[in-house]
Amino acid sequence: MTKRQTRAFFYAGTGLFALVFVILTVDSHRQFGALTHSDQITPDVIAGKHVWHRKNCVNCHTLLGEGAYYAPDLTKITDLRGEAYLTAFLKEPGRFYTEKENRRVMPNLNLSDEEIREVIAFLAWTSRIDTHGWPPRPILVSGSSIPGMGARSEPSGAMPADPVAQGDAIFHTPTVGCFACHSTAPGVSLVGPSLAGVSTRAARTIADPAYRGSAHTPAEYMRESIVEPSAYLVTGGNFANGTQSLMPANFGQTLTPEQIDALVAYLSSTK
Repeated sequence: MTKRQTRAFFYAGTGLFALVFVILTVDSHRQFGALTHSDQITPDVIAGKHVWHRKNCVNCHTLLGEGAYYAPDLTKITDLRGEAYLTAFLKEPGRFYTEKENRRVMPNLNLSDEEIREVIAFLAWTSRIDTHGWPPRPILVSGSSIPGMGARSEPSGAMPADPVAQGDAIFHTPTVGCFACHSTAPGVSLVGPSLAGVSTRAARTIADPAYRGSAHTPAEYMRESIVEPSAYLVTGGNFANGTQSLMPANFGQTLTPEQIDALVAYLSSTK
């Protein structure tokens, strides 16, 4: 090309891509309200954002792709851990993780009850933002090297016909995230207890005169534990806060009956 043609190509190309950039920027701003559910920004959400910045949480944690990578990404933490667990954890982080066992520990920020409620409201609002699949995996504190853990890709096709295989896939997919709190390896307790051999333990539990739930079979007990985790609290461990289980109580709404049946089938197969 001649110098004149080169200049024309440069100016035309620059102008074209600048125009595309402006159009995409305008379109993005047009969608921000819907993508972020801005109508759900309450005073507690705003106050929680101030707590997040005041306590410099971003120095260790990532949120919406921004921040440090020393500690877990918290974009979807309220979906995976629930309000009860987060409240207990923020009150006393050392109750759940220690430097000796987990190689890292979150400092106690000495948050007030109001600050805890506000920062959870902020994180709950953040979790509802349409992030187009970010983060790519659930939060892990000690890494996927823990026995019985490990994220898997979301199923791209039809679910397997076998209920146990279906439950295995559901248990290990990021959108459900059971594996982020439970291991299926014997003796490995995370946020929740190990689910290895849970069917056998369920049979012993419902046979115990102290059991106050409504289940009559191990399968019914596992289903009850998924949809109504506070119906009966097993003594011992570190899995409840008073009379409330630390397990999220919304799986009865977020999972279909078929998905719950598949999870029960998979858990019944663990040894």
